[in-house]
Amino acid sequence: MMNVSAQHEYKVTSIRDNLEMLDLFSQWDYKRKVISIEQALGKIESNMQIVTASSCEPQGLMERFHLRADSVEGVKVFSVLTRRPYEFIVNPAMKGHFELCSWFHGIAARSGMATNSECVSYIPVLLHNIASDQRSRGTDIYFGSCTPPDDHGFVSLGLGTAYDREILEDAKMVILEVSNKLPRILGDTIVHVDDVDFFVENDHEPPHIARKEPGEIDRMIGEHICELVADESTIQLGIGDIPNAVALSLAGKKDLGVHTEMLVDSMMDLYEMGVITNRKKSLMKGKTVCAFMFGSPELYEWADNNPSVMVLNGSWVNDPAVVRQNSKMVSINTCMMVDFAGQVLSEGIGVTHYSGTGGQLDTAMGAKEGLDGMGKSIIACRSTAKHGTASAIVPFAPQGTKVTLHGGMTDYVVTEYGTAWLRGKTIKERTKSLIGIAHPDFRDELTEQAKKMGYM
Repeated sequence: MMNVSAQHEYKVTSIRDNLEMLDLFSQWDYKRKVISIEQALGKIESNMQIVTASSCEPQGLMERFHLRADSVEGVKVFSVLTRRPYEFIVNPAMKGHFELCSWFHGIAARSGMATNSECVSYIPVLLHNIASDQRSRGTDIYFGSCTPPDDHGFVSLGLGTAYDREILEDAKMVILEVSNKLPRILGDTIVHVDDVDFFVENDHEPPHIARKEPGEIDRMIGEHICELVADESTIQLGIGDIPNAVALSLAGKKDLGVHTEMLVDSMMDLYEMGVITNRKKSLMKGKTVCAFMFGSPELYEWADNNPSVMVLNGSWVNDPAVVRQNSKMVSINTCMMVDFAGQVLSEGIGVTHYSGTGGQLDTAMGAKEGLDGMGKSIIACRSTAKHGTASAIVPFAPQGTKVTLHGGMTDYVVTEYGTAWLRGKTIKERTKSLIGIAHPDFRDELTEQAKKMGYM
């Protein structure tokens, strides 16, 4: 009869043998699914609905989409913050073959609008609704990026999962571009090779955002916002130079937490300085939570296989009902203009579209309605636009301008000249406060306009 110690040794050996067999099978299954870029492009057919990755686009595939133009018509490519001006976006010859349907305009969409506007469309949406909205129309192919599979057959999806994991699970076909240069990010980014139809191997670099020192105006804005952020707050930062400057201004705070749409370098810096600890968070204590990240190679190296960084589905991270559960939640976003009623204009001016709604309304609503009554939504902008020739505080939205944040949801507005608190204020009170933080060169003109409108 086998003794206890021998029986224990047998079980350990058997488990180890089974794992090795599983690993070998997973690797074999992965290799069986590897195809060429040309073969992957051949999967694109006319009238397909295609979705590409939200944070780390499959560059080797997308830079060749246009090669299918002679064989396909009516293909819609859904994307967000597309970073490279691919041929299928900017070439007018793509009309009728490919159309970029953008949830949030980036460099590529703006380039396409300039050269090939008939092939670029904007989709109004809140970030946390992207996956559910897309499920209502269906996805034929999801094209994404990933790391090589680990010993257990799992890959990691690039730099985030604003919508990727959920659309991947819903798509009729999944094709991932594998790169050894991508960090292995933990969270909802982890996918098994069994859930992927095909892989293409191409060692592309992840998108980088170069570090740069904030300018004087951005530093002044950061200092004003710093006064609004209490110790032990949970912070969310939007996209742009101002949020980075804000983060750097928080160096003297204690025990901050992070629940943010986008993770940036300055948050890593604050973590390394001991300012961000995540110890006092009410939701996912001890974890830096985000939907995606953009930044320097150092940020990606820091986040690589880091169990304190959790990249989770945007439908959860940005859900206002989730955001409001964070203690002392502070959402910091930027805009292009604010009108006297407190309407925030962040997507463009007039009919010229520049970016998108993204998660601004998601996080602003969640923070302002914080369940502990201590949440704050902050909208930051420089006081002038168009190289100082126009005021960012305006009487009303220019004709055709999309309103990103309803005046009823606007809490704090900050420029380099100070802070206007609009929560619960009348339009007359808002007008006075906003003119007070406008650039001095425009205050007299704004005051005259306010009087004509009956606001003063």
